[in-house]
Amino acid sequence: MSIKFGTDGWRAVISDTFTFNNLRLVAQAIADYVCVEFPHNRNVVVGFDTRFLSDRYAAEVARVMAANDIHTWLARADTPTPAVSYAIKHRGAAAGVMITASHNAPRYNGVKLKAHYGGSASPEQHKRVERILQENMQAQKEPRLMELDTAIKQERIIKFDPAWAYYEHLSKLVDLDVISSGELRVVADGMYGSGRGVIGEMLARGRTRVMNIRHEMNPGFGGIHPEPIERHLGLLMSTIQAGHWHVGLATDGDADRIGAVDANGRFVDPHRIFALVLRYLLSKRGWRGYVVRTVSTTRMIDRIAAEYGLSTIETPVGFNHIADLMLAHDVVMGGEESGGMSIKGHIPEGDGVLLGLLLLEVMADARAPLHELVADLLQTYGPAQYKRTDLKLSRPVAKAEMVRLLVEQAPYEIAGVCVEDVQTTDGVKYYLNDGSWLLIRPSGTEPVLRVYAEAPNDARVKALLAFGEAVAGKA
Repeated sequence: MSIKFGTDGWRAVISDTFTFNNLRLVAQAIADYVCVEFPHNRNVVVGFDTRFLSDRYAAEVARVMAANDIHTWLARADTPTPAVSYAIKHRGAAAGVMITASHNAPRYNGVKLKAHYGGSASPEQHKRVERILQENMQAQKEPRLMELDTAIKQERIIKFDPAWAYYEHLSKLVDLDVISSGELRVVADGMYGSGRGVIGEMLARGRTRVMNIRHEMNPGFGGIHPEPIERHLGLLMSTIQAGHWHVGLATDGDADRIGAVDANGRFVDPHRIFALVLRYLLSKRGWRGYVVRTVSTTRMIDRIAAEYGLSTIETPVGFNHIADLMLAHDVVMGGEESGGMSIKGHIPEGDGVLLGLLLLEVMADARAPLHELVADLLQTYGPAQYKRTDLKLSRPVAKAEMVRLLVEQAPYEIAGVCVEDVQTTDGVKYYLNDGSWLLIRPSGTEPVLRVYAEAPNDARVKALLAFGEAVAGKA
């Protein structure tokens, strides 16, 4: 039996590897880690999403914590991951556990390990917990367990609602008065995840009209992956087209990612959301500092930052890399192509609710529909069209070897445009002199090769992807 932690914890198929027994083992390893590393701060926060048995799994984690003399704040109901992460920082806890598999298919569940600063635990912290887990298993150390009712009576476990402190915090980062003045009509698509109804609750007192869809409890997520990408947002698009709505906002399974749909029913991807919000923060709020984006994110971000004399830092894929920089430097905004983004003054954690609210503020302030804002963005900092394809491999590839081969065989030009630079931040990225780029990046967790491209038009994107797929197939 193998329990392996990825960049944001452990995920596995329910009733296969993700079982109560295995979860208790993981929880005991986390408890041991907290007791050793934070002997004077034995406090943790435990939250959960809407997946099958998530509430039961969270209670089981809390039982293990209580049995190890760790004071545990247990969420009363399903809650967005960023709300749980904020609660960790707000309450001064040593760590946190979020039961979720985020945007993954319904058959999965998982454990996100959170650090005291309100973001994902570092790779070193994950490795430490994994090492303790292996040592406990080798020693056949049984997890400690306490009855839930007993732990609650002894106040070792306290049930609470993380939402209220989180909402108050968000109200300091977003101008709710500006949003209200826009009198926007919004469709909020919770995708049956733990962000369901949250945007509406934040805006309930103003003049914004919010209609919720897919906000019922449905652990099967209607048979889709709860990921706010175009192919999963058909219901949101059709709802927008059927009514007089200004915008649709969709959050993923645990609400740390965002996607949008404009008034014409067209998908607005995270690249454009990132760019619109960044421009607003720099131009309207006058914020300054570093701008951080992952290697697979639009270069419009670089052009916006450069206009204000700011530096852009490119990181490998994964919000944990952005979080590290947010903790160490004065970062205005950081984000990635998958929809995880955060801003200065917030926790170093992707937050789909925050970004959805900020997008509404951008629209309300501009007194313009989203499609016009996107058109202006592309005219000013583009054009920029983007697409990604995933190639399934018969076997995992050695990332280092593939990178070496792709760098050694780097072409002088791709589809008739000269290559001006080759970077290996994460995979191999070819920068072309017309502002376009091509990224070939093996997945670190599954036999999949990801090929990304951004170019001035769809034809160029298609040509770059075709080249990338052909080269990747030979490597």
